[in-house]
Amino acid sequence: MNDHILNAIDEEIARLRQARAILGGESQGAIRKTTRKSSAAPTSEPKTRRQLSAKARHAIAEGQRKRWAKLKSQKKPAVPAAAAEKETAAG
Repeated sequence: MNDHILNAIDEEIARLRQARAILGGESQGAIRKTTRKSSAAPTSEPKTRRQLSAKARHAIAEGQRKRWAKLKSQKKPAVPAAAAEKETAAG
């Protein structure tokens, strides 16, 4: 029973390899080896990080503070709607 299943699997593998070879444009039985080419050539030295001047860091920090302040001013206090309605009805 197991031999029959294993033989069927081997036949299927052989058919799939033939189909792959045909689609890949290679001769039957040949298996194409794929290699990955890296886009960057390996270097012995690690890349150095760019350094920002103190003036640039200050400008970036100020811009971020302005963005945070803008977001804080747009936010409304987190008062649930039900509590707000109770206050207006009771008052």
